[in-house]
Amino acid sequence: MSHNTWIHKLVRVGVRPLARTRVTPNQVTCVRLLTGVAAAACLAAGSYKYSVIGSALFVFSMLLDRADGELARMTKKFSPGGHRFDLFSDGFCNALAFLGIGIGLRDGTILGYWGMAMGAVAAASIMVNLWFVMAMEEVKGARSAELKSFMGFDADDATLLLPVFVLMGWDVQITIMAFICAPLFTAMASRHFTKLHRLDRSLYADLLQPRDAAPAPARLQPADQRPPQ
Repeated sequence: MSHNTWIHKLVRVGVRPLARTRVTPNQVTCVRLLTGVAAAACLAAGSYKYSVIGSALFVFSMLLDRADGELARMTKKFSPGGHRFDLFSDGFCNALAFLGIGIGLRDGTILGYWGMAMGAVAAASIMVNLWFVMAMEEVKGARSAELKSFMGFDADDATLLLPVFVLMGWDVQITIMAFICAPLFTAMASRHFTKLHRLDRSLYADLLQPRDAAPAPARLQPADQRPPQ
């Protein structure tokens, strides 16, 4: 993920005043997580009024996802734990949003209660994909699983289309699309993760034998078996 996308530039303006306060990046991530959960709850209500509120909360939550990283870079407050918390919050909020949309389709739509199941499948796939990303970072280092930006946009920026589709009344279409595409992306992540370990080591190899372990001492041969000098 790039740190200089159009959304980052927009958020940076509002983050600069926060850099002079006691607000920490983790606190911003907490608010991002709470607003993401609230957005999913509103989307699950199944009414247009709450869909509007949920869509607005989702956009605000996503902007906060960019804001915590900007604040961390401005204040030099980095930590591996903060990065993992940010990564988890991002995937968890996205998963809840699709689950909420699916639940909201339970009444008065062609999908009915199947919408809940399809939203649950999409949400579960997103969480499994998040596990693969975090596991790959454990092996290859932080941000090793991120995709490159294109024309000032990250792949993750596409989630901004989610509230647009909801407000346009395309809840059913986006749920079906997520039901199909999310497991496919997870399968691709699984394949890449498996390939990475074939090229590298087992996920638990460093626990069994650290890479910097001293090599085993060479075995000495008896004097009568040594090659002649």
